[in-house]
Order: sequence, then structure tokens, then C-alpha cells
Amino acid sequence: MAKELTWKGKLEEDAAKLDLQEFMKLVPSRQRRSLKRGLTEAQKALMVRIEAGENNVKTHCRDMIVVPQMVGKTLRVYNGKEYVPVTIIASMLGHYLGEFSHTRKGVSHSAAGIGATRSSKAVSAR
Repeated sequence: MAKELTWKGKLEEDAAKLDLQEFMKLVPSRQRRSLKRGLTEAQKALMVRIEAGENNVKTHCRDMIVVPQMVGKTLRVYNGKEYVPVTIIASMLGHYLGEFSHTRKGVSHSAAGIGATRSSKAVSAR
């Protein structure tokens, strides 16, 4: 038996159908205050494209809060170098788009490179 996915006690389908006022009651205070102040022009333009049914929308709005109208859509969020595809699911509601498009990569170190000093090249031969 598969486990049903829920968000704040609501099934994924029910969470996707919430209107903005009901959604604002369920999110933390920072997101609620941000939504209460209203969306910026860029965020409004993004919402128009999403509500028009477009999929795979490119955006620079990393500070946009994931709202129920976005569930099931794929957005391409800019990370400073490229657009990272992010498929929105119900558990992402209330988070910011930038949280799902990381701007920094992990560092992986290897052996000393060409032109390194003698001491950093020295590897014990044991």
C-alpha cells in the first residue's frame, strides 16, 4: 500500500486547489507577510505565465514563494549560470524557488597541480 503524500494535513490534490487566502493561513509568518505585501512586477509576470498553462517557464525570480497554482509545473530557475529545471510538488509549497536551484557547487580536491611548490607535491611513498 503506497503512502499518501500530504502537506499540512491536506492531500496533494487538495493542497494544489487552495486559494491564496487559505494558503496564507498555512504558511509560516515570513512567507505570509511577503504574500500579504503583494507580488513584485517580475513575480506577477511569472504568475501570469504559469496560470496561462505554460510549462517549462524560465525565471530569475528566486525569491518567489511556491504557491498552490505552481504544483505540477516545471519551472527553470536561474542559478547565476544556467536554468535548473525544478518540478514543483506539494511538499515544496511555502518554500522559495531559489532553495531548489543551488548557486554553488561542492568542492572536490585532487592532487597538487602543475606549478605547485615542492612541498605540496611531495607525497609519502609508504
